[in-house]
Amino acid sequence: MAPLLAHLIPRDSHFDPTVTSTEFRNQWVHPSDVFSVLLILGGDVVARALAQLAGGGLTPITFSFGWVAYSVSAVASALGENKLMPQSPDCKCMIINGKSGYTRENSSWIIGRIVRDFDHWSDQSIKDKTQEIIDKKWKEILDSERKNKGVQNPEDEESTRADIHVTQLQTKKPKRAGLVVSIYRPSEKRRAGAIAIERDTIYWSGLIISIIQLGIAAIPCGLFGNWGILLITICGNILAIATGLLPQWKKEKWACRTKSKDTYILTKGNGAQHAIVILGNGHGLNLEDLASGNLDISTDNKTRAILLMFSTLWVLLLIAAAGLQNNTWFLLAIGAIGMVQNIFVAGCYRRPESFGIPLDFCQVFGQSKAMDTLFEVEESYSGLGRSILDEFFPGTLRPHEIKKWAEFGTPRTQDRVQKRKAQGKARITDME
Repeated sequence: MAPLLAHLIPRDSHFDPTVTSTEFRNQWVHPSDVFSVLLILGGDVVARALAQLAGGGLTPITFSFGWVAYSVSAVASALGENKLMPQSPDCKCMIINGKSGYTRENSSWIIGRIVRDFDHWSDQSIKDKTQEIIDKKWKEILDSERKNKGVQNPEDEESTRADIHVTQLQTKKPKRAGLVVSIYRPSEKRRAGAIAIERDTIYWSGLIISIIQLGIAAIPCGLFGNWGILLITICGNILAIATGLLPQWKKEKWACRTKSKDTYILTKGNGAQHAIVILGNGHGLNLEDLASGNLDISTDNKTRAILLMFSTLWVLLLIAAAGLQNNTWFLLAIGAIGMVQNIFVAGCYRRPESFGIPLDFCQVFGQSKAMDTLFEVEESYSGLGRSILDEFFPGTLRPHEIKKWAEFGTPRTQDRVQKRKAQGKARITDME
């Protein structure tokens, strides 16, 4: 047996199990290639962070992982789709003209984010009204179930309380109920558009993180004389900020007219909890333009050339970063901090004024039944409830609802109902 082992493993063999452990140790001490790999991951996060901040002047977007991947995809998007902004907003919604009732799908990043974040920036009275109608709806459900069980005003108070407790445990509280219509108007004290965006915490955090990154990069330079990491960090931040300064961002984000006198309704559609009304007072943006205006905006040749140049510089920066062999943990820390910052920017909630749409709250309407809410809105704002009606109640109305709308003097609603009745009769005739 021994001669066989001697034959398989000669004395001059390079068999050494410590080689692998040494390679692992060297990689963990100086992970030189990892940063290069990470630079090509996470391009979608960078794209959304840019969409949040770019277009309003200096864009404090941070250097992080993913920039090389984004730079290449940005060139492809500019050449193929002629766009820099994301092609579809991350919250689907629609815009209804408060006068004509015309509805169009939204393709604006700004409007999508305003609707998505409404629960966080809405006035406290709206939150209270929403909770009020949810509680009211839950009470109606509980009362209905108790009646179905044959429990109606029992004399035994303790038995009643026990019954209510059991019913509550068996019945799940609804997460939404009825319809809440919130009325806002464009601020008359602040201008609207890219020139008037409010610098919020998200904006200033980018500048702070960039300074922290430079501070970390200066540590190996001061301690070991390794200025390469500082150079990579400075170049990365310059390229990131320069990308956000492209005029194309402003053209695509705010592709609309200003000083609009039309009233608009923003909503996620039939079945949504909220409808946001923005009254026209001559101080706001034309939201119908904004919802679809970016579809007609294309990147010019100058923007394409700049993006191609930036992409080339990012690749060169990637090659340079791959050549660093020492103190690379500092570079990884810089990229990780920037990545966390960009994730925070891409997904964080923002107020409308941070997108150049300053709004002032007026009032809120809400009932546990959507139709009752629309009646309230129509009583205070003639024609507005009718415009929302077509989206939330596309079918035939009940007789008492038709009568109620007729009292408001809304012939368009009656015409719509009569037309649907005629279509229904025609379908029945065809079937016969």
